[in-house]
Amino acid sequence: MSDLRERTVAMDKARVWHPYTEMSRYQRETEPLVVVRGRGSKLEDADGREILDGNASWWTATLGHNHPRLTKALETQMQKICHTALAGIAHPGASELAEEICAVAPPGLEHVFYSDNGSTSVEVAMKLVLQYWAQNGRPRRVAFVALEEAFHGETLGVTALGGVDVFRDPFSKVLLECQHIPSPASEGGHEAALARLAEIFEADSDRIAALVVEPMVQGAAGMRMYSADFLRGARRLCDQFDIFLVCDEVFTGYGRTGRMWASQHAGISPDILCTAKGFSGGMFPMAATLATPRIFEGFLGEASRAFYYGHTFCGNPLGAAVAREVLRVFRDEDIIASAQAKAQRIERAFAEMSGWSGVTATRSLGMIGACDLEGDSGYLSEVGWRVYAEALASGAYLRPLGNVVYVTPSINIPDEDLDRLLDILQTSVAKVLGDR
Repeated sequence: MSDLRERTVAMDKARVWHPYTEMSRYQRETEPLVVVRGRGSKLEDADGREILDGNASWWTATLGHNHPRLTKALETQMQKICHTALAGIAHPGASELAEEICAVAPPGLEHVFYSDNGSTSVEVAMKLVLQYWAQNGRPRRVAFVALEEAFHGETLGVTALGGVDVFRDPFSKVLLECQHIPSPASEGGHEAALARLAEIFEADSDRIAALVVEPMVQGAAGMRMYSADFLRGARRLCDQFDIFLVCDEVFTGYGRTGRMWASQHAGISPDILCTAKGFSGGMFPMAATLATPRIFEGFLGEASRAFYYGHTFCGNPLGAAVAREVLRVFRDEDIIASAQAKAQRIERAFAEMSGWSGVTATRSLGMIGACDLEGDSGYLSEVGWRVYAEALASGAYLRPLGNVVYVTPSINIPDEDLDRLLDILQTSVAKVLGDR
């Protein structure tokens, strides 16, 4: 063990409270991966070992780590200004980024509100629709609809939308009202989900502010994938009852599903779109909430109608510079088209595993591949962590979702790295299933 690793782990276990981690077991048993560098699709640990980042560091490093054009954009902006408030102040980065993100957004999304992470981008959406209805003639619209097993972030407001019990239950007594419909990825498919949604809208449309969905893939639920027919049906129902549709594209946007936005699989535009993670290529805490002119205009007029909300670092010039460069790289390097052959590699690898004993289901969409392992299901299942340990020993980071083992590498991962990642995944799963 290197001195750097030893010092880091000692201080870490004494002081750092880790997310999604039972700390007594972590302090007692875990020998954590200590990351000191990143380049492309690889991490480097404190002992100098290279490790393939199979999850793009919580789905953010869509262009790999330390993409040279992104680091250059950050360095260049640092020489000008690192931060300025955005309240009543304009700066070129935020203005130009807003113009550029609207140009690639689904049609009809023309206004941009900045924040600093995925949770807040959805929280902004919730506050927007609540205030819109309150001051535009329908003040009783204070409730939401979301999918079972939904995940939309960590702030208290968005926790109400969540359908993963282990994340939601500790706060259930203090949350906003939200009804959950069956996931279109469940046994009944999109038909059952839409039927229940129609029932709720027909019975309670005067109280529903918005339907909030993760389009095409429910990430934290275990990479649950569903038909674009649900999104088309949901859009029709929202139009029929004049209820806002919010698409949380924090994970699914920026090419992850094979399109720039997952909602494009259905050919629909939401009333509000939330983006983060790939928005800044995993380089900087940056997020945005895009809205239609109707919503924007609902805040105009008297001072009391303004949206009195904002974060200190919203529209930060450093983040804006990086986010603009991400869009340029996507265009110049034709990232989404170039990923099609990589997506086929992922699809083939998981299809091969579909017949394995102990693998109960496999699926893929774009640069996402996932398999369910036999045994206890749910986020607290241990079986995925056994695969994680095997993969890490072989040189790949594959943080699981309970019994779900998945890959979400950088969209531009080199083919040789992707092939090695998929080989490690298959070998690790086979080893764990063989050892049962």
